[in-house]
Amino acid sequence: MPSPAGLHANPSMNRRRFLLTSVGSGAALVAVPAFAGWLPTADAKAATGAAAFVDDYKTNVVANQTPETNAVIRVLGGFAKVWKTGGAWNTGTPLLPEVLRANMRYCARITAARTDAQAKESFIIDRQHQSYSVIAGLGPLADLYKSGAKAVTSITSAPDGTPAGKISDALPADAPAGSAIGAGSYDSELGNVAKLVDTVRGPFASGNPAKFAFQYPRPWRMNEDSEVVDTGEKDEFGFPVYESEVVVAPQLLRQRSENPAEDGGFPSGHTNALHLAALAYAYAVPERFQELVTRAFELSHTRIVAGMHSTVDVLGGRVMATALAAAALTDPANAELKAAARAQALAYFAEHTGTTADTLHAYAHSASAGTDPYADRDANARTVKPKLTYVLTRSGRDQPLTVPKGAEVLLETRQPYLDAAQRREVLRTTALPAGYVLLDGFEQWGRLDLFTAADGYGAFESDVTVSLDAAAGGFGAADTWRNDIRGEGGLTKRGTGTLTLTGHNRYHGGTVVEDGVLVAGSANALGQGDVRVVGGTLRADKVVRVRGAYVQEGDTALDLLLRKNHGPALEVSGRVVLGRGSVLSLRVDAERPPVAGTTIAVIEAQRLRGQFDRVELNSDTLRAVPVYTTDGLSVRLLKR
Repeated sequence: MPSPAGLHANPSMNRRRFLLTSVGSGAALVAVPAFAGWLPTADAKAATGAAAFVDDYKTNVVANQTPETNAVIRVLGGFAKVWKTGGAWNTGTPLLPEVLRANMRYCARITAARTDAQAKESFIIDRQHQSYSVIAGLGPLADLYKSGAKAVTSITSAPDGTPAGKISDALPADAPAGSAIGAGSYDSELGNVAKLVDTVRGPFASGNPAKFAFQYPRPWRMNEDSEVVDTGEKDEFGFPVYESEVVVAPQLLRQRSENPAEDGGFPSGHTNALHLAALAYAYAVPERFQELVTRAFELSHTRIVAGMHSTVDVLGGRVMATALAAAALTDPANAELKAAARAQALAYFAEHTGTTADTLHAYAHSASAGTDPYADRDANARTVKPKLTYVLTRSGRDQPLTVPKGAEVLLETRQPYLDAAQRREVLRTTALPAGYVLLDGFEQWGRLDLFTAADGYGAFESDVTVSLDAAAGGFGAADTWRNDIRGEGGLTKRGTGTLTLTGHNRYHGGTVVEDGVLVAGSANALGQGDVRVVGGTLRADKVVRVRGAYVQEGDTALDLLLRKNHGPALEVSGRVVLGRGSVLSLRVDAERPPVAGTTIAVIEAQRLRGQFDRVELNSDTLRAVPVYTTDGLSVRLLKR
């Protein structure tokens, strides 16, 4: 029998095209010749002229199982370059056997290295309502959410061995009145948030139509080698015994489906549900956006650890969830609900934490790694990055991404100070490169990297103007861009709010501060061009470098940190021009404070022209006397 993994299968075999269709009103499914003749290898080409996914997502129902009729199958069309569906669950043909071989080897290696604790965790995630599982990504807000939403679960632990029968999440007998499993009760203080999660995971968000269409088997039904060998034996649970190297967690052996034709692996339904829930929560609680995205990636990985899904299954689940979440959040029918959910979450958490829109973010990140597993942003990035592509390798040339219609809504509450076009640029400039098979399907939803996009632009390919309003509160008033920004464009900062740049930036178009505060949070935050401060304040918490010229004029401030035994706080490769009205505001470093009687370098430049109107120092014991030279500025510190 040809292998589902097909590692040595003859591509000329299995030329008949098949389609799983519903029979009557029941749930039974049978394989029949495809009357319309959809060939999976057609992928996105079959959808030429098709409607945008966000306008067509409601076609994702079991009755539609071709890329021409189903928007989800269309966006998953990249998988059709890897796998050609056969007439039955075990007769498909690999089109890229090297990808599927790597896929199976990865799964076998992961399940072989699985610990007992990981097996138990994978059981909990498998059986627990996915919307509940994601709540832990809220960190210090998680318990408050559960209480406010009346969200409960009956799956809180895993057995040591294999349970006697099927187990499902249900309302616990001791649950408080009005509780609900999953995201919680609509009749609660966070009812709108719970409803938003359920709406994003609504009736058009199932992975089953795609499973039936692609018929790619789960890893435990396949062998890494050339054939799936049915030994003729059955295990104690009645399943045929195959020579497979992927071992299912013992706690899940009785939880498996008994019908392989109705139990395809691609795409992973759990992964789809987990990412949908995470993106819905992230819309309502953007203060934990990256942490919720990380949580979804981490939980999805347990599907591989459990032996229940393969890497390509998990990738497919994430791709479809990204598109489906955007579609539901873009749908005008949900506009009132999503706004109400965001407002409700902000008001509830502010009230119960004693914070405001401006301070909630700090509270949401106040826990240590000991109590919040997502407290370390860099660790989160290390968790997410390899899971964006898993075993896939790149081939071919990179191609610019046209961001799918509506995708910008996914950043709507996380970057409310940007307009839709700007959020699309953020998504485009932080996206994965082209060339990853499966991720390059129709509209290329798989290339979006939401974790990185939450940290702002990846490039200024043209000039960018951003305006933050201090009165807007939350991210509308202050945000941090952590990416390393490249490109030929420049940045203009407007508005009364605060923007912080922390990356090793290489954009060439220069930086202009017109209003509010721009914070240089790293030595190379200001890129490669000139810097002009014509309004507001430029602040640096570390030594900062300007690769071009530095010009400050008008009613403006340069705010620098003054340290003992340290080089100049501002290093300028070109000239410095100081105009009338400009102020130098110096802060004494609390950890390494300079002492009276010393002279501290502040600005070093190729040439300096002009002077500050005044020099301020935030010290009750010291005063700063400026010392100007042709190539810089120092201050002599004297006792008051």
